[in-house]
Amino acid sequence: MATPTPVNGQITDSVTQANVEVLGSSPAMGMGAIYQSLGHSTGIMFENGVSSQQQLNIAAQAATNQGVIQIYSVNTMAGATAASKIAQSDTPDTMMSLLTALKATQGAVS
Repeated sequence: MATPTPVNGQITDSVTQANVEVLGSSPAMGMGAIYQSLGHSTGIMFENGVSSQQQLNIAAQAATNQGVIQIYSVNTMAGATAASKIAQSDTPDTMMSLLTALKATQGAVS
């Protein structure tokens, strides 16, 4: 009990006990706040990790798509390049004269 004062002893005891209770529970409240903050920070960290994974997966899918497009366009590009080179050379004229000569020799043989 507190030292005798002009105030009733029960009142001073209740005030003292309330103050002691606040002082006694403050470490637990502080640790609770720290744990809550730690849990919140960890949650945000995992959210950012998931977001980064999603963005990397989108980039990987786009790169894969571009690679497949390149693979599928190889034959058509090669064909277009070959056709362009043949059209610019004298190969069609040579082929036509060979075909004409072949038909002429087949008619002579028959």
